[in-house]
Amino acid sequence: MIRAIVDPPWDFSAWRAQARMALRGGIEPASIDWQDPQHLSLLDGLALNAIPARIDAPRVPRAFLPLAARVLAHREPQRHALLYRLLWRMTHSEPHLLTHVTDRDVHRARELEKAVRRDAHKMKAFVRFRAVPGEDNAYVAWFEPVNNIVDLVAPFFMRRFAGMRWAILTPDRSVSWDLQTLSFGHGALQSDAPGDDAQESLWRTYYANIFNPARTNPRMMRQEMPQKYWKNLPEAQLLPDLLRNAGHRVRDMAERVPQPPRRRIPLPPLPAPDPADDSLAALKAAARECRRCLLWEPATQTVFGEGPQDARVMIVGEQPGDEEDLSGRPFVGPAGKLFNGALAELGIDRAQIYITNAVKHFKFERRGKFRLHRNPEPSERAACRIWLERELATVRPHIVVCMGATASEAVFGKGFRLLQERGVWRTLVDGTRAFATVHPAWVLRQRDATQRDAAYRNLVDDLRLLVSGTAED
Repeated sequence: MIRAIVDPPWDFSAWRAQARMALRGGIEPASIDWQDPQHLSLLDGLALNAIPARIDAPRVPRAFLPLAARVLAHREPQRHALLYRLLWRMTHSEPHLLTHVTDRDVHRARELEKAVRRDAHKMKAFVRFRAVPGEDNAYVAWFEPVNNIVDLVAPFFMRRFAGMRWAILTPDRSVSWDLQTLSFGHGALQSDAPGDDAQESLWRTYYANIFNPARTNPRMMRQEMPQKYWKNLPEAQLLPDLLRNAGHRVRDMAERVPQPPRRRIPLPPLPAPDPADDSLAALKAAARECRRCLLWEPATQTVFGEGPQDARVMIVGEQPGDEEDLSGRPFVGPAGKLFNGALAELGIDRAQIYITNAVKHFKFERRGKFRLHRNPEPSERAACRIWLERELATVRPHIVVCMGATASEAVFGKGFRLLQERGVWRTLVDGTRAFATVHPAWVLRQRDATQRDAAYRNLVDDLRLLVSGTAED
C-alpha cells in the first residue's frame, strides 16, 4: 500500500496535493491508504511523494472542487478515499459522474456534503458572541460543531462582523479576526470563553417580548434548534417557562380588545449635535440616529466619514457599499481598495484625508444571497445633504474632491456634467477649491481589462491634481 497523509485532515489544499501526486503517478484508488496524522496506521507503506510522476495532472470538473471542500470537513473516516475514488473515475472514464445521482459514491458524497451544509447553517445561526471583560470591541464565542467546519464558515463571520474583533472557539479549532486578518489555531476549552454579559440579558428581554405563543410548536422548534445547542444559547434558558405559559398568553391575546393598526410609526425629528460640542464625534453620534429618509431601515448602520478633523483634503464619495455597510467605514470595499492603490501611487497618505459619502446609508436590492447597489433617489440625496454640509463646516477643508455623479451634484448642484467637467478646478461659495472625478466603482465596472486600465490611469491623473493643488495651497 502507498501512504497518503492529509494534514490537517479537513484541509482541501492538503488533500488536493496528495490526490494530485497520486493521479500523476497513475495510482489506483485501491492502492492508497489514506491516513489521518492523528491516527496513523501501524502498517508501513511507500509515501506518495516517493512515486515518480508518469502523466500530467488531468483537468477536473469545476463542480467537484466545492463538493470536495465540504466533504473533507465531515468527520467520516473514509472521506479521503471516497473523494479520490470519485476523482479517479471522473478523470479516467466517467467525466460526467457527478450528474449520476444514483451512483453509490456520488450519493454518499452528497450525503456528507448535505450534513456539512446543515452543520454550517447551525453554526451561523447559533454562535453567540460575548464581550471580553476589560477590552474594547472584543468578543469571544464558544461553539461545538458536529464536523470540522470552522475553516468553511469563518469567512462568513469575517464579512458579517467586519467591524469588530472576535474569536470563535471550538474543541478542535479556533479562529479570530483582528479587523485585518483571519487567524486559525488549535482547539480550546469552554472555560476559555467569557461567561454571561450584559448584552445577553438585553437579548433575553428582547426574545421574551417577541416570542409568539400562538405559533409555538415544540417539535418543529427542536428540529430547527436542536437541544444540544441550547446550553450555549442565552434565550434557551427562557424556553421552558415560555412554552409552559404559552396557552395562557394565547388566551390573553384572543381576549384582548383589537386596536386599529397605524400605517407607520411617527419618525423622530432630525437629531442635532450638542451646540457646545463641535467635534466630528458628536456629529457622527447625531447622524447615527437620523431618520430623515427610509434608507436607514434595511441598512446595517450609518456609515459616517472618517479622518482628521483638521484635514486639508476632503474626499466625497457617493454612498456606502456592502462592505462599508457591514464595517461602518467608508471606502473599504473593492472600490475603496482601488482608491487606496491610486493614493499610494501618488504618494498620498490616506490617514491625512477626511473621507465621506454624500449619502450615509447603503441602498440595495437583494438578489438571492447578494445585496446589489442601487442609486439613491433625489429625495434621499436631499435628505442626507445636511450631514455633508455639517461635515464641510466642521472639517473646513482647503480642497474637496467629488467622486461620482451623486457627490458632484451634492457639492456643485444640479446640472453638473461629470464626464465633461472632471479634473477641472472650481471655487465654492466659501472659497474652498474643488474638482470632480469618476468614482472608483465606475472604473471597476468597465467591460474589459484594457478599458479598466485606461479608466484607472485617467482617475490617477485626476487625483494628481491633489499633489499640485496641495503644494500651491
